[in-house]
Amino acid sequence: MINTARLHSDLSRLNRETSMMMATIDTLSAKELAADSLCEGWSRAHVIAHLASNGRTLVKLIDWAISGEPQQLYASTEARNAEIAELAALPGEELLSRFRDAASYFAEQSERLTGELAVDEVDLHGKIIPATSIVALRIAEVVIHHHDLQTAWTIEEADPDSQENAVEAAVRTMRVKNAPGMTLLSEEGDEWVIGDGSLQVRSDREGFIEWLARGQSRHIEADGPIPVLPAW
Repeated sequence: MINTARLHSDLSRLNRETSMMMATIDTLSAKELAADSLCEGWSRAHVIAHLASNGRTLVKLIDWAISGEPQQLYASTEARNAEIAELAALPGEELLSRFRDAASYFAEQSERLTGELAVDEVDLHGKIIPATSIVALRIAEVVIHHHDLQTAWTIEEADPDSQENAVEAAVRTMRVKNAPGMTLLSEEGDEWVIGDGSLQVRSDREGFIEWLARGQSRHIEADGPIPVLPAW
């Protein structure tokens, strides 16, 4: 189980990050929603639709953690993509409503994590996630995809702990996708090791999020050539 104080702290941060993203979405016109995001092949509407879908889908990880029964998040990749495309085609107000409803549903269901957990870890597309970090995973999704909208909002505005959650989520992906061996050293004092950890790479959390999630290396320094990373 998750300590109640920790869970409520995580949910408070999730509410903060979600509220900021909803405020951003609310300012976007239909034309702006249709514009490209940082996610290749996706408009801003697709990014928001993904988070609306993701908010409900991640509840299956909560079910898994509590019941011990593995859950299939989507019937297939095609079904996932079709759901996102359908949501992305909705008018802006309805899309925001779906995003808001999914966020509320996830937060409500997360309260169950204070009970007895049947397993310590769950599997998200090959990434092993501590059951106690499911809420942190949703925080990471919101922070990274808020960045993907390319608006006036910046990662710097996210809570420092939320930034840490986002880097950790991106690091898990890099490990699963066999990114080059690196030791990531943040200005905030964090350290993450990928592979053999042979290359030392330095940045702040914001810089690491931009690089690991979207390949933007403008704030990255390394003891050798900055490697090209697999897609997040």
